[in-house]
Formats: sequence, C-alpha cells, structure tokens
Amino acid sequence: MKKIKYFYNTNTLRYEKLTTPLRVTLLRFFGFLCALIVSSGLVIFLYNKFIPKPTDLESNRKYELMRENYKILKTKIGSIEEQIVTLEKRDNEVYRSIFEQNPLPDSARAKLIQKQKDFDKINVLNDEALGNDIAAQLNNLEARVKYQMGSYIGIEKLIANQDEKLASIPAIQPVSNKELTKIASGFGFRIHPIYGIAKMHNGLDFTAPQGTPIYATGNGQVSTAGAGGGAGNHVIINHGYGYETVYMHMVRIKTSVGAKVKRGEIIGWVGTTGASTGPHCHYEVHVNTVPVDPVYFFYNDLNAEEYDRVLKIAAVGSAKSFD
Repeated sequence: MKKIKYFYNTNTLRYEKLTTPLRVTLLRFFGFLCALIVSSGLVIFLYNKFIPKPTDLESNRKYELMRENYKILKTKIGSIEEQIVTLEKRDNEVYRSIFEQNPLPDSARAKLIQKQKDFDKINVLNDEALGNDIAAQLNNLEARVKYQMGSYIGIEKLIANQDEKLASIPAIQPVSNKELTKIASGFGFRIHPIYGIAKMHNGLDFTAPQGTPIYATGNGQVSTAGAGGGAGNHVIINHGYGYETVYMHMVRIKTSVGAKVKRGEIIGWVGTTGASTGPHCHYEVHVNTVPVDPVYFFYNDLNAEEYDRVLKIAAVGSAKSFD
C-alpha cells in the first residue's frame, strides 16, 4: 500500500496531503532518463574498450590465418625461384652450346611491365583479395615451371637423339687411308672402264689389296648383304635420318641383313667381284635416296689439311675408274 505523505501548511495551520506537481514529476523522469543514457553509454564504451567483440575476434583469427598463409606463400616462392634459377641455367647452357651466346629471354623483358601491374593491383585490392590473387598467381607460375621442366626434358631427349644422329651420319673413310693414296676415282661423269661410255660415277673408288678390311662409316642397320650383278658382293647400310651407304665389290662379306653395326666395325673385305677391273671398294653415300659426293663425309678422321688434299685427289681422279 502506497504511503500517503502530509505536510503542515502554515497558512492554513493544518496538515494537508502532499501532492507532487506534474512538472516536477516530468523533470525527475527526464533526469532519470538522462542519467540512464549516460550510464549506458559509459558502460558500452568501457565494454568496447576492454572486452573484444566477436567481429574483432573473427578479424584477429583471419589476420593470423593470413600471416600463416603468407609464410606458406613465401616458402613456396623460394622453392619456385630455385626452380626458375635451375631452368635459366640450363636454358643458358643450351644457348651457349648452340648459339655461343646468352640471349635475353622474353620473360626478363616482360618483368618490368608485370612489376608495375603488380603495384597497381596492390593499390586496389584488400588484404584477403591480394592474398588470394597471389596464391592464384603462384599456382599458375608453378604449373608453368612444371610445363617448362617437361619442355627441357624434351630438349634433353632431342640432344640425346642428336648425339645418336651424329654417330649415325657417315663420317669416316670406308678403307684405312692414312697416306691418302687409295682414292682412285671421284664422284661425277667419266668413261666407264668396261662399257667404254660416259657414265655417272655415283661414288668413290678406294684401291687396296684384296682382303683389306672395309669399315662401316656410321652406326646403322644392314639392309642388304649379298651378291648382285655389277656390284658383286656388296653391303648397304641404312643409317636412319635419311642416310644410306653402299659398299661394292667385296671378296667376302662379314655382316648380314638386319645386323646393327657401329662406325668403324668391319663389314667385309676388299675384292674385285662384279663389274670390276681390279681390287677396290666402290663407296656411295645417299641422302634421302639421292647419291651425293662421299668426299664431304670424311670430316671425322681427317684434319683440315688432309681434307683439302682428299678433295683435290678426288677431283683429279674423277676421270679414272675401276668400275
């Protein structure tokens, strides 16, 4: 039950009931409301200052996660940079061996442009977007490095194939000819010693005593080995890469069809079988089935002076022939 308050009225000399005017009630209410608002604001301020909000906790968690991601990205960048250095070294070595110089790769010229683009991108992206973009670029770069590594593996295989090709190309004389005295007939037209007519001589004649070893002039596989008309006992070697060599007039054949031979391996011995006027080895080189002058394929066992002498001897001997 609400207590009723009284006061002594000196004018009326009586106790009268105390009533609070509406104006005072309103003032008290608004005063209380103002105090409540101020207190609430102070509490909120102190709460925000000393107690972290859930959004702040989430932001801090994301920040720490970004720091960890940047550490991972930095490690990844270091690894990729090492791979790129290896690729650049191998690339330069390939260029040195082929071109004897170190050309500037296109990637180096594009680097400054890309660097400026990266700076522009940093200015417009927030931290999270920048991190995601860097990660995407790194993944793309890593894929390109792997692809380039595969490309260089392919180049290494091509180099290995090139070594095989160099070993297969005819590059020595078919008969030992250190004194350079055994070339009797060169490449070109001459009077045939048996038929007495002008005829193309598609090879070189090497005179030597019967039984002198005849050597394969490059690595390859024997496609023909046997007797045959004017060629007598002869051997044909397919060297691959469009090269083929022919060895005629053997007294005896040492190899057989399908045999794989190496440069310098004995495949038979000098004779005078077939259309021949004396012991010799008729030697031909075919490139893509077309006969070419064999004298240009002796670079492996002759120095510059000897090679010049062979060219002159072959030119002088083009009018003579043993077959």
